[in-house]
Amino acid sequence: MDQKTNQPFRKTTLAYLVKNNQMLLAMKKRGLGQGKLNGFGGKVKEKQGETVEEALIRETMEEIGVKPISYTQKATLEFFASAHQDWNQEVYVYLIDKWEGEPKESDEMKPQWIPINKIPYQRMWADDPYWLPYVLKGRNVKGKFSFDAKGAVIDYKVKIL
Repeated sequence: MDQKTNQPFRKTTLAYLVKNNQMLLAMKKRGLGQGKLNGFGGKVKEKQGETVEEALIRETMEEIGVKPISYTQKATLEFFASAHQDWNQEVYVYLIDKWEGEPKESDEMKPQWIPINKIPYQRMWADDPYWLPYVLKGRNVKGKFSFDAKGAVIDYKVKIL
């Protein structure tokens, strides 16, 4: 529940394929986050009864053409944007270590493998450096982030579980 608006959060997924000390990031080609590198995922269709895991699989298949087989939830993040309250969301972050198919470009995402020790955080969302390194080291994370109108982090709290 969003403490500021007293409305339920929009639930979303965010996933990363990992193998051989590399992770798959994707350049967002349109919509929110256009031009940024990110994982893949999106909104849970709660009104249709979709679960978070079903959304993870659906979104991964839609955005990069692979079906997750083995995955682990590593983080739960709450995002608040004072200028865009309809953007407030609870994000379920997964690492995927087995999948069917080969990642391919879609009309929304252009995937690329990047060595984990060379992740270009400056080309990603402003919150990623605060929590993603812990996830990539195998830790579980719970975080809360507030953003200004330009997408900069103005307040945050990260708890390593």
